[in-house]
Amino acid sequence: MFAHKISHKLSHTFKIAALFMALFLVLTACGSKDSAGGGNSSAPANNASADNASAGNASDGNDDQVRIVKHAMGETEIKGTPQKVVILTNEGTEALLALGVKPVGAVRSWTGDPWYDHIKDEMEGVTVVGEESQPNLELIAGLQPDLIIGNKMRQEKVYEQLNGIAPTVMAEDLRGEWKINFKLYAEALGKSAEGDELMAAFDARVEDFKTKAGGKLDETVSVVRFMAGKTRVYHTNSFSGIIFDQLGLARNDMTKNAKDNFVDEITKERLPEADADRLFYFTYETGDDKASETEKEWTNDPLWQNLSAVKNGHAYKVSDAIWNTAGGIKAANLMLDELYEIYEVQQ
Repeated sequence: MFAHKISHKLSHTFKIAALFMALFLVLTACGSKDSAGGGNSSAPANNASADNASAGNASDGNDDQVRIVKHAMGETEIKGTPQKVVILTNEGTEALLALGVKPVGAVRSWTGDPWYDHIKDEMEGVTVVGEESQPNLELIAGLQPDLIIGNKMRQEKVYEQLNGIAPTVMAEDLRGEWKINFKLYAEALGKSAEGDELMAAFDARVEDFKTKAGGKLDETVSVVRFMAGKTRVYHTNSFSGIIFDQLGLARNDMTKNAKDNFVDEITKERLPEADADRLFYFTYETGDDKASETEKEWTNDPLWQNLSAVKNGHAYKVSDAIWNTAGGIKAANLMLDELYEIYEVQQ
């Protein structure tokens, strides 16, 4: 009887212990499940976020990445890939378009209404923000850009105001610097790789022309520009001059001996100095016909008619925009297209 009571008591105790053990296991399992469940539910979310962030960075050029761009006016922080760019030079406009960036605002082309013919289709809808020499700060601010690109030579005096509107990057100069400037613009846009590819393609075309032109490279070249009431001869540090030098085209004595390697303003009496085996001329016409009058007057003059290039049929009227004023990578390629044709070199 006593043993039975003990057995019964122990059995009851075991049942209670077992009940507590079961309850403990349930609570532990629930706690573990909540902990693991929280971890598992958050892990996919975190992974999804990482994937989305990665996808976003791939498409928008790392929008959270901050780059430091050194330029003519100092250093500028640029975050991610700029989406709303204002460009304040003609050559810079060409750089943006070549890099696949349509600006929200740009300064007016020096000739054209308001853009050069060779870019007007790509510039549809772009806001005109004044001239290179006088950009409209109020218009620029209204566009709420996230990047402004300009040039110290043109806009140094308003740099601080521009930089107060948006991060502003400025190239140093506009004389013969188009390839250097293009590299800076590409960097500012976060498109250095694309810029390098475009420049390499241009350089490859230059080498192709040089190889195929052969002995024609030894023929001297000269560049004359007609303007309202004046005439200029452009030398090695001009837009066309830089390209001529890269092509290895020979220059005449006037250019070789020039004190200013950019330009000389000449009188008619100095026209014979501008003669060469091949003479290229263009006219900076702004709409009042004054430059065209200068061209007509000079090209009808016996001094012009007696130039060897003219008498030999090697005086070529070309586009002022492409050969001088636009000053960018698109114009450079178009100029090279014309040289292939003029020199009868197969592309």
